[in-house]
Amino acid sequence: MNHRFYNKNEKEQKRILIAIATCSLIIIVLSIIISIYSRIYVIGILTFAITLSIIAPFFDMSSLKKSGRIIYCSSLFVIEKPKNSRIKIHGGTLFDYYFVIENQMNGKQRTDFIIQQYLEGLLHLLKKYEKDKRMKISGTSYIINRRTAEKIGFKIIETDFLQIIILTYNYFNILISNSIAKNKLSFPKLNNTKTFEADIGQLLERKEYIEKLNNLLKRKILLILDKVGY
Repeated sequence: MNHRFYNKNEKEQKRILIAIATCSLIIIVLSIIISIYSRIYVIGILTFAITLSIIAPFFDMSSLKKSGRIIYCSSLFVIEKPKNSRIKIHGGTLFDYYFVIENQMNGKQRTDFIIQQYLEGLLHLLKKYEKDKRMKISGTSYIINRRTAEKIGFKIIETDFLQIIILTYNYFNILISNSIAKNKLSFPKLNNTKTFEADIGQLLERKEYIEKLNNLLKRKILLILDKVGY
């Protein structure tokens, strides 16, 4: 896994997190001061909520990985520990996008890279649980479209209301992530978010197609990285 945060030693990781926490605290304190003097208290409340939603992945992901509650199957694809014969999968967060995606890539290349990392992570997952074909896999994404999801063996199910609330709260976090993915300011359309579900067995039936698509995208990404001298 090529992840610039996890490639650093523990001391360097802590230094980064302390810097993020300090900058965030300064922003929150300044917003509170402004809201008190202007008597527009919503400024402080919104700044506090938005700042927390943006920095949360930087602390949550490293902590959850350390505790073993999440497992990276690739740099931009993580899973939660299986529970009740079900695995929840997640694409990379803002934290992962920041430390993994190369600045030299354009928007199309970044999107291809993200999808390739999803596919590579999915292949690692299938290898690990290939004997448990009834294991359910589910996840929510605004990157993968319906056509691609169905081709690799997923079916679309209704996104639950709690998930919609979580996505709405994290709108600014998703806005920044989406902008990094597209390499330009890109407002996410939350109504395009889809929840996918499949059994391990169903995905194994499409494993050959997943491998072909992953290898195709991987070759394209390697050529790009070679050109920029990565």
